[in-house]
Amino acid sequence: MKSLLLLIISVILFSCAKKKTLSDNSKKENLFHVKAREFRNAKISDSAFYYYTLAKDEYIKNNDSLRAGQSLINMAIIETAKGDFYGSIETSLEANKFLTNIKDSIVRRDLASSFNNMGIASGYMYNYNDAIDFYKNAIQYATNDETKFTYYNNIGVAFLKKNEAKQAIRYFKNSILSKNKVEYARALNNFARAKFMEDKNYNPLPEFYKALEIRKKSNDIDGLNSSYYTLSEYFKTFDKSKALFYTEKMLETAIAVKNPEDKLQALIKLIDLNTNNISIYFKDYQKLNDSLLIARSKAKNQFALIRYETEKNKADFLRSEAQNAQKEIQLLRQYLISSGLVATLIIIIILYSKRQKKLKQEKELEVKNTQLKLSKKVHDVVANGIYQVMTKIENQESFSKDEALDELEFVYEKSRDISYEKTDLTNNEKNFNEKISELIGSFNNDTVKTYLAGNDASIWNGLQESTLTEVYQIVRELLVNMKKHSRADRVVFRFERENEFIKIYYTDNGIGIPGEIIYKNGLSSTVSRIETIKGEIIFDTKTERGLKINISFPVS
Repeated sequence: MKSLLLLIISVILFSCAKKKTLSDNSKKENLFHVKAREFRNAKISDSAFYYYTLAKDEYIKNNDSLRAGQSLINMAIIETAKGDFYGSIETSLEANKFLTNIKDSIVRRDLASSFNNMGIASGYMYNYNDAIDFYKNAIQYATNDETKFTYYNNIGVAFLKKNEAKQAIRYFKNSILSKNKVEYARALNNFARAKFMEDKNYNPLPEFYKALEIRKKSNDIDGLNSSYYTLSEYFKTFDKSKALFYTEKMLETAIAVKNPEDKLQALIKLIDLNTNNISIYFKDYQKLNDSLLIARSKAKNQFALIRYETEKNKADFLRSEAQNAQKEIQLLRQYLISSGLVATLIIIIILYSKRQKKLKQEKELEVKNTQLKLSKKVHDVVANGIYQVMTKIENQESFSKDEALDELEFVYEKSRDISYEKTDLTNNEKNFNEKISELIGSFNNDTVKTYLAGNDASIWNGLQESTLTEVYQIVRELLVNMKKHSRADRVVFRFERENEFIKIYYTDNGIGIPGEIIYKNGLSSTVSRIETIKGEIIFDTKTERGLKINISFPVS
């Protein structure tokens, strides 16, 4: 039903858009777009990005959503190539907003390209799960098998990076069906890598060499370096001379075609393999790595500044292109400095906000803990105290009015002391085993008989006062729960001390408690108390009649 509603809404929106404007496919490319393509083909990426930005703005103004989206995709691909991966993903997502008519094959093709770009950018940032999701979306929108084979291969590579060879093999089986020689060689090389990763006894060399030969014949330089890298990795554990040979081939090719990324990879491997020239290779590596980091950092600022600059100066572009170019250089220098200051200020504001938020949360948690502590004290002292007085009145015929008033006044005094954080010292005169005996005995009457075993004074030796308080409340809550719910006429408590653990066994012959409502029957506080003293509780609800509860907790 949701899918049908979305389809109807999409049809209505698309029909309205068609009434307002001409079909996107019927419109011509603007001059900015043509200029951008010329710079892109000439590999002058910053100028290409600049003109794609102008083209995009012009298309938006003329309601040409298709070509606006295409301009943004080209901008995103340039950002990926320059190392601005976050910016690239943002630009691709913006492009997707313009590519809404997914029934159009051109739109689907462009969406596939956009998602593939986001997958590549995510892979560079080691976000392989995101990359896989983006590639799967690319496959969904792909309009022909060859592009699907490319996306399958990309997914397989992402799984290889995650060391999940089985999953990688699954996708390489699809990508290896490509009829394109370059893509086939790429898939074959990766397929062999995955099979070798899965089974170290597998011999991948025939496939490695076959892929290398295809790439040589096709003059696929990027592919050649991929093969050299793969062969170097394969031989490095058992034939360092061959590993060194292929690494040097990789470096030689990277230098020839001026590919800094491949050169960096080759230098890393040479440092690892060639012990004789480590210092030379390391200096080259350090210099190149610093250069790449600076270039990527500049790219991130550069593209943001280009967007800003085109918005600011596009009205003046046709009047004086040369003059604007000079102004751009001056502004770029200023913006690089100001952007650094702004970034620093933003970081300070964010850190300050986080600090304030953390302090506020800590204060709220402190207040909440105090409220919970007071609530627990009120329950222990007032609620259970009054219920115990009620039980004495009910069970003891000789319990006089004056005694009842004394007991209630005692409860009142204790409840008043809660607000002053006073420690309860009134019962400290009695031994703890006497308090337990008195407590259990107070619930004994004509209809309910309570029994007690093992309550020796030595049982409780060495326990902290806070633990004794929790145990007293646990026993009282079990008795109160029994009185309210169980309909029992026989209740037994047995205490044991074994291997520095104290065990409490409770049994009654009442109606029992179904397992699913144990925590709804007044015992949730008991469970919480037992967790406080690092103990555990087991409810045996499978007996034919009654309830059994086993409690244990450490002495220290």
